[in-house]
Amino acid sequence: MCGACLTAPPAWDRAVAALQYAFPVDALIHRLKYRGDLSLTPILADLLLPKLLAFPLPDCIIPVPLHTNKLKERGFNQTAEIGRQLSRRMGIPLLPQVCVRNKDTPSQTTLPWKKRHSNVRHAFTCTTCLEHQHVALLDDVMTSGATLHELAKTIRQQGASEISIWVIARALPSPALHGVAAHPSLS
Repeated sequence: MCGACLTAPPAWDRAVAALQYAFPVDALIHRLKYRGDLSLTPILADLLLPKLLAFPLPDCIIPVPLHTNKLKERGFNQTAEIGRQLSRRMGIPLLPQVCVRNKDTPSQTTLPWKKRHSNVRHAFTCTTCLEHQHVALLDDVMTSGATLHELAKTIRQQGASEISIWVIARALPSPALHGVAAHPSLS
């Protein structure tokens, strides 16, 4: 375990990413999110699935929830749609309703790296007991890890004994742009 993880451990046990967030996967994710091309969900799920099979399977999958305003604007939660594909293929229940995003935050992509954790602080609520459960939190892209860290903390408070992070793509930080080294637990 690295020094950064020892100093500030992540709220999850492992993170699995299919690919680095770069062309062409970034274009596929963008097309799904902002153009509503739901035909891409099986393709994106298929990119992640082989990576997941190397790890213990969870009891359930929880997609990162969107705030109701964002959901109305977009018309769907892209992560829940990818989750439906994974749930069906893996035989693991998808639980899109157990957590809600109760804080309508600005998009993390519009914020400087250092402001992302405070932006999502207390943004999620989970009302379901997840005691002794291995939960997989699913998102399309992980950049700073702030959103997933906050959701994992919320899930942990509901009794989850193990938390895996599943993402289609991992955007690696640029030390030159952000003035920080990549946190190994987030890579």
